[in-house]
Amino acid sequence: MTGTVLQRRALAGRLTEAGVLMSPRWREAVEAVPRELFLNPGVFLPAEGGRWRLVTTVGTDPAEWTQIAYRDESLTTQLDGHLTADQVSHLVAGSPTSSSTTPVTVVDMIEKLEVQDGHQVLEIGTGTGYSAALLCHRLGEENVTTVEVDPAVAARADAALETAGYSTWTVTGDGLLGHPRRAPYDRVIATCAVRRIPYTWIRQTKPGGIVLATVGGAWHYGTGLAKVTVAEDGTAEGRIVGRSSFMQARSQTEVPVTGDLSARTAYADSERETKVSPLLEEWMPAFLAQLAAPGAHFTRATSEAGNRLLYLFDPDRESFASFTEKGEAWTVRQGGPLPLWDTIEQAITAWRDAGIPDITAMRLHVTRDTHTYWIDGHPMLRWQHHLL
Repeated sequence: MTGTVLQRRALAGRLTEAGVLMSPRWREAVEAVPRELFLNPGVFLPAEGGRWRLVTTVGTDPAEWTQIAYRDESLTTQLDGHLTADQVSHLVAGSPTSSSTTPVTVVDMIEKLEVQDGHQVLEIGTGTGYSAALLCHRLGEENVTTVEVDPAVAARADAALETAGYSTWTVTGDGLLGHPRRAPYDRVIATCAVRRIPYTWIRQTKPGGIVLATVGGAWHYGTGLAKVTVAEDGTAEGRIVGRSSFMQARSQTEVPVTGDLSARTAYADSERETKVSPLLEEWMPAFLAQLAAPGAHFTRATSEAGNRLLYLFDPDRESFASFTEKGEAWTVRQGGPLPLWDTIEQAITAWRDAGIPDITAMRLHVTRDTHTYWIDGHPMLRWQHHLL
């Protein structure tokens, strides 16, 4: 028995113990699909100073490579939208733009997808192709379509899928329309985060079908896994079934606010001490902040004296909130027609008054024109986002 077979069985065992791998059919897929094939040409591992150390498939001891491949963590495979491990030979800086998601997240999502034999599945965000391979093993490659916006990433995933013995529909595009020859689908699963579920995903899902996607992303955490069922009338309804963390879909990636931030916040309409810490370090308050102020961008900075500075900007509504740390307290200055921090603070206060319900209490209704979020029994915890 080879080392990779033992590693796959050990991975399946850990996922079972973690409570995410429950179905014998999915366990069979985890034990059969070699994750290491989907990491070519290599990965970037965190190194000192916020940089990345590259490990390539060629030149790495096979035992070490296998151990890396079956780590219980996400493995970065691309930086800054283009850089892969075979293109550099030293420590590098950069922002991850593609990765092999931690197996516990991958398996938890595909278990929640509730697939049945014969189901047609659309995957948004092929990435390395590992998730697509698991789906192909469980459902048959003829029933899986996967969409990837980056042609280079799609080509590597195709090669890995072929090496692993799977041939599926891999489509390069924006990830919104899927593949017209295969629609409608019984299941749609997104392996990237979106601010809102695109209605095109709902439209391409059969009545009674499920769409599973991570919603949120403005804070790069505080996101939720939405699971909605499509109705005969073309709407969809469900709930947030748990926390989830994925890279933002490239079409929705937040553009950092740059320039002179102090000049952007020079003319405030009000100033006061905050009632809630603006750090939003807890998951649920960060999620609520995104519901209360869906157009806001969160920016961190440091003053010349070394003090932490925080900003919220909503460019569409020409509004801002800037925060200054004073000892253990924070002062907020707000400007523009929308008091951003007042809105967020009210949401977090209402949530606390409601007994701090878990993110899984949040329900979601999707139509062509709106996304509505709410927690039953609490009218102050309800938000409707109109789509442009």
